[in-house]
Formats: sequence, structure tokens, C-alpha cells
Amino acid sequence: MRQLELSFDLILTSPFVRARRNAEIVADVFESNQLRESKTVAVGSDARSLILELNAAFNGAKDILLVGHEPYLSKLISLLCGDAEGFSIHFKKSSLCKLTVTELRFGRCATLEWLLTSRQLKQLATSGSQSSG
Repeated sequence: MRQLELSFDLILTSPFVRARRNAEIVADVFESNQLRESKTVAVGSDARSLILELNAAFNGAKDILLVGHEPYLSKLISLLCGDAEGFSIHFKKSSLCKLTVTELRFGRCATLEWLLTSRQLKQLATSGSQSSG
């Protein structure tokens, strides 16, 4: 994630243990105190609730990391980039994707910039450390 020069105004995580622990690791590495827990990122939650929460409580945040679970995250990405029925995405465990959103709303409002698997992220880290070493 450092090789991609990412930064976050907010890290919003599911309250479930595995997601929460992963979010804590990211917050530690990026020295962020902007870690928040939300039930709206948990499996079985409604995307409308998440979108309402982001717009109401975190409107000033521009770079947000959501740490959650499947199939919730792939359905959310599909909804924001196309629609839940017509845009299929396979979001593997420990993957990372970047969406660009001008105005967050329920439905198509985002552009998928990239989607990287954990293997690709490791390759980026390895290639970056070799070139800087």
C-alpha cells in the first residue's frame, strides 16, 4: 500500500474481529488515528445505510479505506460502478481497489480505477523495495 503512495482520511471497518484487526494493522502502519468501526460495513448490511453514514458523519473525508467482507464489498463496488445486476466483480480476500467518486450516492456514481489482488500487492512491494535498495 505504501508503494502505491496511498493515504487515508478515514479507515472504516466492520466490527468483526478479522476485519477490525486488519484495519488496526493498516492504521498502525500509516500512523493513523482515523480508524472507526461501523456496522454498516458488516456482512448483511445495507449499502444505503453505509452511503448515508459516509455522507452524514464523514462528509469531509476524501480518501476512505473500507475494511470489510465478501460478498458485501464486491456488491458495493458493483452498485457504485454500474449496478448490482449488470456489473460483476470478483473481489478476492485481501484485495484492494480504488474507486473515484465525485458525489457519493446509491447507484452508479464511481469509476473503478484499479483492483489488485494480494499477490499483485506483494509483487509491487517487492519490486519497489528492490529498486529503492
